Amino acid sequence: MDAVRRINNIRILYIGSALPTSTSRHRAGALGRLSHEVIIADPYTAFSSQLRGRLQGALHYRSGFRLLQKGVCAWVENLGREHAPNPPGLVWVNSGELLGYKATVMLKRFGCPIVLYNNDDPTGKRDGRRFDSLLKALPAYDLCAVRNPHSLAKFRQGKASADYRVWMSYDEIAHRPFDNPADIPEQFRSEVAFVGAWIPGERRDKFLLELKERGVPVSIWGGAWEKSPNWRNIKPLWRGPSIWGRDYVAALQGAKLAIGMLCHGDGDLRTSHTRRSVEIPYVGGLLCAERTADHLTMYQEGVEAVFWNDADECAAECHRLLGDDRLRERIRAAGAERVRQGAFGNEAVCREILLRLFPAEGVAAMAAA
Repeated sequence: MDAVRRINNIRILYIGSALPTSTSRHRAGALGRLSHEVIIADPYTAFSSQLRGRLQGALHYRSGFRLLQKGVCAWVENLGREHAPNPPGLVWVNSGELLGYKATVMLKRFGCPIVLYNNDDPTGKRDGRRFDSLLKALPAYDLCAVRNPHSLAKFRQGKASADYRVWMSYDEIAHRPFDNPADIPEQFRSEVAFVGAWIPGERRDKFLLELKERGVPVSIWGGAWEKSPNWRNIKPLWRGPSIWGRDYVAALQGAKLAIGMLCHGDGDLRTSHTRRSVEIPYVGGLLCAERTADHLTMYQEGVEAVFWNDADECAAECHRLLGDDRLRERIRAAGAERVRQGAFGNEAVCREILLRLFPAEGVAAMAAA
């Protein structure tokens, strides 16, 4: 009974963003739904004045947050005093970019496992030196959970104690679809939607304009598009800035097709996928994404999702499916079913990480169930 109680009621000190719209907060909520006690300690709030200032924020980001480490260590020291009377049974660090080696070692004073969850690409080139402090701290973690195979290999070189590749995940509550699609507001309905920001150095704007030139009725929601050098041509496609919550779900579920594009600054694109890869089918949209090994593993092509290699193939798929309501609905429904059967939800991902950290308790819990 003790083992069953521990796996079902772990006191978790969760170090990550508490912003309600953040995926960090979504995972903390998932851990809570798995019957664990979750206490969120948000370092981004603690150091908001340093991180949000235009010049200071850029300095810390580009220097891998090295200049923050003295303050971060003091913050962790305070966490130790605060939780000493009732220490956690697990420390979960989300992202981990702000915590260097010394601060992470200090967390070991709680005498419990420390897990890192990072779904960025901390070993890639896209973010410069942003993750320098994190990479030095790898040996201090008991388990590092990452989604990028490229990062996984580099983590092993960095002497991470243990590592585990996770899939990007949807949130069972934040991304729940509208029970009645008729309730989706008209302003979020479209033929073909892309929900995402313009990113410097990427070719998202050029690709979407290529779709437009091929007669695909594209609608865009997302931030920073006005900074694109192609803004004048993109503007007629733009439906509004970044969206979250129910508006985000509405835009994806309210489209007949939803485009999924990779971030080409991430590691090896041949094995890549994104959050949209699972969020689009979960909310009830039809995923139309770049063809990768991950996507072909996750979905049966042409049955549960559609994939493409270039704008010509993407446009052809869009026209084919927009002209065939029955086929489109069949693929959409199959994709929704597949993503629910797979371990692609926050609760499933969090549960698997906990079972890797507490294998004996997990076996006991399952045997008693």
